[in-house]
Amino acid sequence: MLPLDRISMLPAALLLLLNAALSAAQTRTTLQTGFVTTISTAPNPPFFILAAADQLAVSIALCKGTTDTPGPRFFLTNSSTTASPGPDGGDNVFEIVLDQGHGSWTGTFPSGGVLGVTNVPPTMTFEIGVSTGVPIHESAAVAALFGDSTATQAILFSPPFSAPDIEAPKYPNYTLPSAIPSIPAAPSDPKNYTLIVSPTSNGLTSMQQTSCALRTQRSTGVVAAQNLWLRDTRGWRFEWFMTGLTPKTNYTAYVLLDDYKVTKPIFFTTKSSSFSCSLVSRLPYCPSIAYAVPLPPPPSPALSYDSTNMPASLADPLISSLTNFTTTLTTFACGRDFYSPIVTCADCQRTYRTWLCAVSLSRCADTDTAPPSAALLPSQSPQTRNAGFAAGSGTFTQLLPCLETCTATDRACPNFLGFRCPLPRFNAAQSYGVGFIDSGRDGEMGGGSTGLWADDYGNAWCNSGW
Repeated sequence: MLPLDRISMLPAALLLLLNAALSAAQTRTTLQTGFVTTISTAPNPPFFILAAADQLAVSIALCKGTTDTPGPRFFLTNSSTTASPGPDGGDNVFEIVLDQGHGSWTGTFPSGGVLGVTNVPPTMTFEIGVSTGVPIHESAAVAALFGDSTATQAILFSPPFSAPDIEAPKYPNYTLPSAIPSIPAAPSDPKNYTLIVSPTSNGLTSMQQTSCALRTQRSTGVVAAQNLWLRDTRGWRFEWFMTGLTPKTNYTAYVLLDDYKVTKPIFFTTKSSSFSCSLVSRLPYCPSIAYAVPLPPPPSPALSYDSTNMPASLADPLISSLTNFTTTLTTFACGRDFYSPIVTCADCQRTYRTWLCAVSLSRCADTDTAPPSAALLPSQSPQTRNAGFAAGSGTFTQLLPCLETCTATDRACPNFLGFRCPLPRFNAAQSYGVGFIDSGRDGEMGGGSTGLWADDYGNAWCNSGW
């Protein structure tokens, strides 16, 4: 730093430039690592200081406008010789390119850095996040999971998290789960998920696909119940039971994680007002079941069926079949002898449980909202497959089980059980959905009309039991 007597000898013009530079440097905002800074007016000067670090992830989220609205541009430098990064470049200047309102850059900052912003619209609000790990703002590749709907209700799930540590059984103590398996303790500190549901006509997909933009939208309907549920080995999920929806309406759903991350959208449609089936979920013996079954409305004040009010005429035979099957399966020397180098007795029991739940708990469909070519069968109770639906079930349209749910069990189980599935070239289509996951022709895989049993638009072509 120059002594005062030397500074006084500098030309007046140079003094003005020096004062302006010092003033600009003093008014630049320093971005704190591990925090999110919200900017609601165009910054002046348009630069932000970044602290020195071995690695920083700088993320941007636009909070207003649509995906085709011109937005600000962001330029970053980790060079100590570039004080004002912008479109004209400089040493180590990188542009953070935004996609649907998101953008991030990760790198080293040995001497700190500077973030510059240009072309800020007058009413734009945006967030800047700085972290030493992954970017704070993120558009996650995962999505919410749609269970099923009635005319005014729906079941949705968050992405999975906290996968349980399930140890595979081993010989000589090869013990399989019971028909009603014990559920591990739920995580004490679960993820912070927020569900947003809105009619598709509101155009949420045209907005900036950021959490700060979507948080400004009021969610439709009422989350009447929120529970943690372990659907499968992928992990725990939040299960949301929604009410107050409108019949025959297309909806869009997002899930926000920790306020700054947002999943990709999914879509679903509510059934017509004449739809008479009821939703069922949270069955420990059928943990993945979350759809409408041909039952009358549950006893008040319950909104749906679960393990506490499921009719014994349906639950008892199902549990008994699982118990008997497991007993028969374990007559094989599981874990000591191997009937396959790929699958085990545990795989056999798991796939059998999925198949049994899918065929025992008929899934209702709505002819007014079902996708074209779905495996639908008008049904009159009592069902030949499950007479437990006889009381008050009436007439309904059934979404047939996927044939692959059966063949998965056939492949996973030892031959001595005698489990067999009908063949597509004969009579499989009488009781199963054929050609939706596989082509329906023996030996040819992946040639179905969809390649999946369901999609992110709420369409279901057959009932997989998942």
